[in-house]
Amino acid sequence: MPDIHIPKLDAHGSGKSIFKLVLEVALISVGVFLGLLGEQWRERSHQRELAEQALRRFKTEITANRTMIAGVRDYHADRLKELKQYFAANTEADRRKVNIKMTMGISPAFIEQSAWDLALATQSLTYIESELGVLLSRIYNTQQAITGESQAFVQAMFVRPPGDGETAYLAAAQAYFGDMAFFEPALLKYYEDILPKIDKVLGEKTH
Repeated sequence: MPDIHIPKLDAHGSGKSIFKLVLEVALISVGVFLGLLGEQWRERSHQRELAEQALRRFKTEITANRTMIAGVRDYHADRLKELKQYFAANTEADRRKVNIKMTMGISPAFIEQSAWDLALATQSLTYIESELGVLLSRIYNTQQAITGESQAFVQAMFVRPPGDGETAYLAAAQAYFGDMAFFEPALLKYYEDILPKIDKVLGEKTH
């Protein structure tokens, strides 16, 4: 029966094999680690990009909404004063002396919120720093309250009983203008507070 010879590794050769194995494992581990770091960097970069895009849309939309609110605030405030004077009059004759300049009806502000809707749809709002997120939420909740008030007033006017006179309409208008006198100055202040903060994050100068 032939002899079977098994190669023997001396201590030196065995040491080389173990070192090579450890080195390969180390290189693989480093490669995986660097790969994970690269993936995390790409993900964070993508999140920053989404946040910046969302903030630019918010800035454009908020600037436009600020112009819209500022354009009707004084009209609403002036009509409220006139209506308060009208309802404070003791007699019908005194009421007729009050000049209520409802030349533009209630003149609701048409507020945009597409930037908010898109931020929710793309989840980019989660990548915006929390302070800005809270301020944006407050702004858009207030805007929705204004829009809801305007829609409710218009709908109420469509379903008014035929027998309702001018006084009922003016009473509803006074309530509407009273709410606008509360919401609109607050909303303009919110706009002024948040726009510089958005510019700071975007690295832009506030105009």
